[in-house]
Amino acid sequence: MEDGMVVNQESEKPDSMDPHLQWSHWQLLDSILPTAGFAHSFDLEEAIQARISLLPYFTKRRKISTSFLPMDDGKVVNQESEKPASMNPHLQWSHWQLLDSILPTGGFAHSFGLEAAIQTRIILGPEDLRTFVIHVLENTGSLLLPFVYSATRSPDLETWHKLDKTLNAMLTNEVGRKASIAQGSALMRVAAAVFSEIPSLKSMRDTCLGSGIVSFHHAPIFGLICGLIGLDGGTSQRAYLFITMRDVISAATRLNLVGPMGAAMLQHQIAGVAEVILEKWMDRGVEEACQTAPLLDTVQGCHAYLFSRLFCS
Repeated sequence: MEDGMVVNQESEKPDSMDPHLQWSHWQLLDSILPTAGFAHSFDLEEAIQARISLLPYFTKRRKISTSFLPMDDGKVVNQESEKPASMNPHLQWSHWQLLDSILPTGGFAHSFGLEAAIQTRIILGPEDLRTFVIHVLENTGSLLLPFVYSATRSPDLETWHKLDKTLNAMLTNEVGRKASIAQGSALMRVAAAVFSEIPSLKSMRDTCLGSGIVSFHHAPIFGLICGLIGLDGGTSQRAYLFITMRDVISAATRLNLVGPMGAAMLQHQIAGVAEVILEKWMDRGVEEACQTAPLLDTVQGCHAYLFSRLFCS
């Protein structure tokens, strides 16, 4: 367009309405983007050192009303409009927070087999990294997206238990299984504490914690949370591929395979491929889940035998 906006030639509508551009939107808002934002404290450091108390401000400010209340099924409702909060832009704050790399879910402790692939010389440079990331996304789409989709559609305790047990039986790679459990447990703990407007998250975690009923695998828990905070099935599956791609490329940065700027460029370039992978594997039942890259599964399984390692998997 003349104003510089991107236009979808098929629909002749601005691409800001196109779900394909969600990849760019999420990347722009992610804390991992190398924009030096973490180098600034917005005067917070000075206020702390000067022992300036903000308590009077907080005690005198106008009380902000909570406009979201939980429904009987645990989903969030806008109290003013009585509509599911997925239709309300206010919940975009929760969506963005769930996808932000700064959320302490332990994702950066895992390389998805990348560290083992580098030490076994399967990956020698940036071009090999691109191929590796695409294969990881393909395998994630075929194996894990069905669990994300099913959990998003039915975000309840019974469905979660079934999906968790099924995935636990399908993950034959011990390293990958432990990584899935570690990330899922951390995500459930953080979500139960952060998204306090959804009490069912905490109740489900408290019910299952220490009982041995579930293993807390990551994909079903991610889909469960997406369903409860109002994300639709397509967006939740796209989001799962997004965080997988981001975390793998982030691991490549810390392994000195690519720099921060190169990593950001690579992530944006692969987004188009990721969308094709999403369209190929989305909206499938768990009975269709399968492995498409067995070599990656084998390499990840070798991670525990590395003499020196930076990541947990």
